[in-house]
Amino acid sequence: MSGQDWLEKDFYAVLGVSKDADAATIKKAYRKLARTMHPDHNPGDAQAEAKFKEVGEAYAVLSDPEQRQQYDQLRAMAGGARFQAGGPGGGTGGAGFEDLFGGMFGAGGQPGGGSRVRFSTGGGGAGFEDILGGMFGGGGGGFGQTRSRRGVDLSAVTTLPFRQAVEGSTVTLGVEGRTVKARIPAGVRDGQKIRLRGKGRPGEGGGPAGDLEVTVKVAPHPVFTLDGNNLRVTLPVTFDEAALGAKVQVPTLDGSTVTMKIPAGTPSGRTLRVKGKGITTSSGTGDLLVTTQVVVPQRLDGAAKEAVEAFRAATEGTDPRAELIAQAGK
Repeated sequence: MSGQDWLEKDFYAVLGVSKDADAATIKKAYRKLARTMHPDHNPGDAQAEAKFKEVGEAYAVLSDPEQRQQYDQLRAMAGGARFQAGGPGGGTGGAGFEDLFGGMFGAGGQPGGGSRVRFSTGGGGAGFEDILGGMFGGGGGGFGQTRSRRGVDLSAVTTLPFRQAVEGSTVTLGVEGRTVKARIPAGVRDGQKIRLRGKGRPGEGGGPAGDLEVTVKVAPHPVFTLDGNNLRVTLPVTFDEAALGAKVQVPTLDGSTVTMKIPAGTPSGRTLRVKGKGITTSSGTGDLLVTTQVVVPQRLDGAAKEAVEAFRAATEGTDPRAELIAQAGK
């Protein structure tokens, strides 16, 4: 972006904020406009694409405290006017170099005001570009040069099915009109942020690109949940399986089953471990954690009801709440 652009463009008006807006207000305004004007939301709309780029230019300047200060100073000195070259009679409309900058050197243009400073646009001596080049990072190389500046960091959100999050996946993201591929590592958690170096907005003047921070949303699975490298599952078991012990089939994430032994006397809520049936990541392979849930029949037929009544009679005198009540009184 050239220095003349700074003089001609009102970046505050582009973002729809006041000149004293704080950084948070500027960022909020930019994000709202960028979402609205994004090429992905306006395919084939050249006007929206141009507006999107204009909003990006404005934010790039106003989000950088140093560039914003320089921008404000330059426009305050110029009064928003375009610079005109030439001496007396050399330009029409707008302020000339001498009128705009004479006061900086004590030249008021009135009798007794001292010698008027003259600025040249050619030949010997310092030209206008040389005088103001430093405001744009140009080391004497011209007014239009842009100093080297790192690109802005950007953010994106992607949602993965549970299995893809567990096994790892490569996703394609649309970022400011560009396509960015991101490798999501195995075992990523819901809400986890992944930083991609150099995948943000390109830098200016040869500066490095910013980073892209991807927030991963993981869709829930109907059976499994993730716990580090471990998978968790709740397994329904019958009363007799829990009381007498049994060998049962437990589902695994790959769609197969594994045989697990339920020890006799297993209460509802106990967690048993199946080694090596979790997920594999760079830190190792986890286990399958199986939590038992004793199922109580909703209805009993005659024989089943008689059997339960017989069980009750056989265990009469046993109070499972005795210890709880005793502890509560302490």
